[in-house]
Amino acid sequence: MRAADLVIVGTGHGGAQAALALRQHGFAGSILMIGRDSVPPYERPPLSKEYLAGEKPFERLLIRPPQVWAEREIELLLETNVRALDPAAKTLAVSGGETVSYGTLVWAAGGDPRRLSCPGALLPGIFAVRDKADSDDIAAALAAGARRAVVVGGGYIGLEAAAVLTKLGCEVVLVEMLDRVLARVAGEDLSRFYEAEHRAHGVDIRLGAEIEAVEGDDRVTGVRLVGGETIACDLVVVGIGIVPAVGPLIAAGAAGANGVDVDEFCRTSLPEVYAVGDCAAHANSYAGGAVIRLESVQNANDMATTAARAICGEPQPYAAVPWFWSNQYDLRLQTVGLNFGHDATVLRGDPRSRSFSVVYLKGGQVIALDCVNRTRDYAQGRKLVEARATIAPDALRDPEVPLKDLL
Repeated sequence: MRAADLVIVGTGHGGAQAALALRQHGFAGSILMIGRDSVPPYERPPLSKEYLAGEKPFERLLIRPPQVWAEREIELLLETNVRALDPAAKTLAVSGGETVSYGTLVWAAGGDPRRLSCPGALLPGIFAVRDKADSDDIAAALAAGARRAVVVGGGYIGLEAAAVLTKLGCEVVLVEMLDRVLARVAGEDLSRFYEAEHRAHGVDIRLGAEIEAVEGDDRVTGVRLVGGETIACDLVVVGIGIVPAVGPLIAAGAAGANGVDVDEFCRTSLPEVYAVGDCAAHANSYAGGAVIRLESVQNANDMATTAARAICGEPQPYAAVPWFWSNQYDLRLQTVGLNFGHDATVLRGDPRSRSFSVVYLKGGQVIALDCVNRTRDYAQGRKLVEARATIAPDALRDPEVPLKDLL
C-alpha cells in the first residue's frame, strides 16, 4: 500500500496550487498528487487558444518546471484514476488495483466534459477541449486534412475553439441551442457583439439550433439538426460544459448535488477531506450567498490556497472576488464579479470601436463588469465590485470618466 500524509487528487490548477501553497505555509509532511494526465501539472486555458493554434509549445504551459515538484518533495502519481474512497479507513482505491492511504485528502479533480447524448455521439472525430490529449487529437485531425468543423456550444470554450479553427483555415459552423451565445454568463450587449465578430470572421452561427444526430459510418461526416438539415463536416468540437468529477466522494457519503459541497474553508462533510476548484460548490458572497460552482483558474487557485491555510492551522475564509478572461481573435475579454440576478446593465463605450465595457447592476450596486479591450476598466471596476458601490448609471456610461473617480 502506498501512503502519504496528504494526498491531492487532481493535477490541474487547483491541485498544483494546493501542493505549492501547503509547502509555502509550512506543511512538512509527505505530499502525493494523483492525476489522470501523463504529464506534470499544466495550464488548461491555452488548450482552446494558443496551444491549439500552435502558437505556444506545451513546455510553456507547465505550471512549474518538472524538477520543482521533486525539489519540494511533492510526489506525482500520473496516469492514475481514483475509483473509490473509504473515509473511515482513509484510503483510496486507484486504477491498477493499488490502494493509497492518506492523513488528509484534497480533492481537486475538476470535471469531465459533458458529452453529446444523441445518436452517433460516440463516432470518431468528435472532440472535447479539456486536456492536452484533446487538443492534440484536434490538431492531428487538422493535420490529416479536416477542414470543415462543427462547434457545439456557444460558451467561452466553443467560441474560443471556433476562433482558432477559423484562424487555422477551417470552415466553422457553430451550433447553439439558446437564442444567443454566452447566454448563461453575459448580457445581451456582449452576446450580440461576439456573434457579429465571429460572423465577420466567417463563422456560421446557428442560434436556437438543436442536434438530432451525428452522422457517419466509421467517422463523423455530418451533424443533423432538428428540422432535418445536415451540416457536412470532418470534425465536431463539443463545448457544452462539464460534469463535476466527484463520483467517489458522493458514493462515500459526501454532501453535494451539483459537485461536492464545501464550507468557507473548503472542507467537505467527510472528515479530513477538502475540495477545491471546478468541482467544489460553495456559498459565494458575490452571488448573493448562493451555493455555486465556479469554473475558473482564479477560483481553483484561491480555493486551493484557502484549503492549504486551513490544513496548516492558518484558517482564512474563502472570499476572493471572481474574475475570468477569454481571448478570441484580437479581442481580450476580462470579467470581474458575477452578474447573477442583475436587474440593469450600462453600456460603457461603443461596441463598434471594439473597446467597451458592460457594467451589471443589482439594486443600484455594481456587481460585475465585462470589459472588451478595456483593461483599465477591468482593473478599476474591480474596486467597484469589491465595494458593492452604488453609482448612477449616467456616471458609469461615459467611457472618458475613469471608474476610479466614481468610487
